[in-house]
Amino acid sequence: PRSTLFPYTTLFRSPAAFINQRFGYKTGILSGLVLAALGAFLFFPASKIMTYDAFLVALFAMAAGCSMLETSANPYVLSLGPESTATRRLNFAQAFNPVGTNIGVLLASTLILPRLADPVDISSLTTSQLHTIRAGELGAVMAPYVGLSILLILIAIAITSQKAPSIVEEFPDAGPHEGGTRELFRVLWRNKRYRFGVVAQFMNVGAQVCTWTYLIQYVGQALGGSLVKGATYLQASLLLFLASRFLMTWVIGFIRATKVLAGLAFLAVVLCLFAMSSPNLAGVLAVVAVSFCLSLMFPTIYGVALKGLGPATKFGAAGLVMAIVGGAIMPLIQGKLVDATSPAFSFIVPAFCFAVVGLYAL
Repeated sequence: PRSTLFPYTTLFRSPAAFINQRFGYKTGILSGLVLAALGAFLFFPASKIMTYDAFLVALFAMAAGCSMLETSANPYVLSLGPESTATRRLNFAQAFNPVGTNIGVLLASTLILPRLADPVDISSLTTSQLHTIRAGELGAVMAPYVGLSILLILIAIAITSQKAPSIVEEFPDAGPHEGGTRELFRVLWRNKRYRFGVVAQFMNVGAQVCTWTYLIQYVGQALGGSLVKGATYLQASLLLFLASRFLMTWVIGFIRATKVLAGLAFLAVVLCLFAMSSPNLAGVLAVVAVSFCLSLMFPTIYGVALKGLGPATKFGAAGLVMAIVGGAIMPLIQGKLVDATSPAFSFIVPAFCFAVVGLYAL
């Protein structure tokens, strides 16, 4: 679902940027929360309608709300303090993302999967029996999403009750700038660090989704493992990603973030190349270790690319978040290679992506 919805939810980055520009980050964050809550609640009527399109509408609305939320929250975190520590501040905030990812996997495995019916031969069921089974399974999916909707509304209420600190954003040269939105886009285009940052973010998210998407297939080739075994290694990689984010937030307090970014990016290239040449247990561990390298990349590229953009930050943030469409495009390329060659050889795709990230850091 993540790869499928990426190209469409990016459509909401620009509206979020305009909301942030006109009404402020707080309004942008609240808009994202409300839209995500609405999308989550739509799973309830979708479970009654019982059509794929209804669920797709709900999923789209929720993902769009999350897109608006990310476009608003990330630059807001950067602006809440001195610019010298902005990247580290965003790394700390982003460290909690994989906490949610792992909790989501846990909730799915405990609240949804046990309530799903065992595989059955659909052709042997009557229409009434099939309807009963599907209704029960849809009910199992619906309840956690309604709970998520309530939680998002509570978070929105909590944010609404808090007064947002005033934020003053100035252009780097502190000179007069006319032309409104057009001038803001001109500032972005002239900034080489920002332009290359969008490319690096595209490649980073592409490498991330590629690595986690095809890890299970790689385990199948390297160890002859089942889907369950592959999922176990994927869970391990997500936990490593979680621990590494907190570790790297501490590390960049002592070492310049771009130096750490370069080191991790080129280490990831080496790990991917090793996995390509050694499809065995060592190769599997190398692919898992790539998650250690991924931890720092998204927030650091984000912080470095937006540094010193002043009022153009709001639109710049939208461009950087739109760059995550790489997570929809690069896995398609790797998938073609998996079909044409092997899961192991296909890891040349994330290796290339990481090399681009490393060059940006340099």
